[in-house]
Amino acid sequence: MRIALLLLPLAISAPCLAQDAPPGSIDCDLLLQGGLILDGAGAEGVIGDVAIRGEKIAAVGKFQTQRAGRVIDCRGLVIAPGFIDLHSHSDRSIAEPPTRANVNYVTQGCTTVVTGNCGGGPVDVADYFRRIDSAGAGTNIIHLLPQGSLRAEVMQRENRPPTADELSRMKELAEKAMQDGAWGMSTGLIYVPSSYAETDELVEIAQVVARQGGIYASHIRGEGTALLDAVAEAISIGRQAKLPVHISHFKASGSDVWGTLRVAAELIEEARREGLAVTADQYPYIASSTSIEATLIPTWASAGGKEAMRARLRDEEDGKRIRETIAERLKLGDRIMIASYGPKPEYVGRELRQIARDEGRDVIDLVVEMQLSGSPRCVKFSMSEEDVRFAMTLPWVATASDGSAMIASADKPHPRNFGTFPRKLGHYAREERVISLAHAVRSASGLPADILSLSDRGYLRPEWQADIVVFDPQRISDRATFADPFQYSTGVRWLFVNGVAAIHDGAPTGALAGRALRRSRATAGE
Repeated sequence: MRIALLLLPLAISAPCLAQDAPPGSIDCDLLLQGGLILDGAGAEGVIGDVAIRGEKIAAVGKFQTQRAGRVIDCRGLVIAPGFIDLHSHSDRSIAEPPTRANVNYVTQGCTTVVTGNCGGGPVDVADYFRRIDSAGAGTNIIHLLPQGSLRAEVMQRENRPPTADELSRMKELAEKAMQDGAWGMSTGLIYVPSSYAETDELVEIAQVVARQGGIYASHIRGEGTALLDAVAEAISIGRQAKLPVHISHFKASGSDVWGTLRVAAELIEEARREGLAVTADQYPYIASSTSIEATLIPTWASAGGKEAMRARLRDEEDGKRIRETIAERLKLGDRIMIASYGPKPEYVGRELRQIARDEGRDVIDLVVEMQLSGSPRCVKFSMSEEDVRFAMTLPWVATASDGSAMIASADKPHPRNFGTFPRKLGHYAREERVISLAHAVRSASGLPADILSLSDRGYLRPEWQADIVVFDPQRISDRATFADPFQYSTGVRWLFVNGVAAIHDGAPTGALAGRALRRSRATAGE
């Protein structure tokens, strides 16, 4: 689907003036009139208006209007806070000209995305924020200090504990990142080199983050048979370091562990009953997506980088051990589809086992060859629909995409990049009635704002930033599929980022009104 970018001024109609306006009436630039207001708190909506003046919300609900620069008829539409994607990998793409407008997210209703997830991304937060603000972005950007990249900067990709000096240096860099505006720290404990850190090392750095009021967000150490231990480790880090814990893309991966998500949820709820701040997010799909390396290759084999891993694959003894792990992981029978592979683009969109069958090859040999010649990525179908539906009903589970700003290419990435938020609103709330529309909106707005301790976004409140989505509840839908992932979602009629239209009557404007949001005790409401 092609979407033209409209570069239009916001106020294009004549102002609306109220005669003999009563005292206290509102003077605004834009009036969103007669919509169903879902304010992000999770309550059922009420019909009312929202006034915008400059970058701020001027009024919400029922009020008198003295002057409105423009009035938009929102009857039959929902007015809600702009959605906050807690888990984005847009670190690079959001600062690059082709993808800076973040169109695949604004068409989902997103006004803010969080980068630095899974332990990967820029460590120099000040420099990263300067690059964002040099030209703006389609959405606001919040950044987490990525522990894996932090470790690599100090220790490369070495599989060992840090020396005292190295740990001290990591803590210094963490302190600087927090002072420069990071909102917390992330880990990616299945990825190298984040996975080489033991719990005590993570606690040491998390304590620095805690002193600055940040959160600990984690792609935990295991989402299959190790799920419960991994959740317990994350909770333990939060308990020891005294900071909020957030578990990324909460799921049970692998048919042999389906159903254990309920046990993991009970661990979290027990911690919450103790007074610990523990939350999670999910994307509403039964498939995940990452590299073939992270999916099938043991982490010890990746120590030292790509060339070191390839040398181990060629080594007789190490190669045998690696192949044994690949075989063990393939035994689960999960469907693995190739999402990108430069050396042989004809593999893209095809399942790994089918490629092996078509070529008359052993699937393990195929995996080894692909790792030796490139860096293939995949989509793995490994979650149960029942678990996905259960997770979204939990009041502490937010919606997040685990995707990134992108434009169409020859690859076949996960459709979550284009459809996560409308899928929750359209498929699961409207069509399947797994959750209410109000719950779906809260999981994408007020809840992530609470998790981050945002003090001026995520709810529709006077004097808060005018990050607002207006959507058609009967038409909002995800169109992206695994076979055809580059399809923009439909149903968002208007989207305002800091008061500027990013979606104008259903079409993206290309506006770059988003900015880097720097954490401080003031912005976090402390």
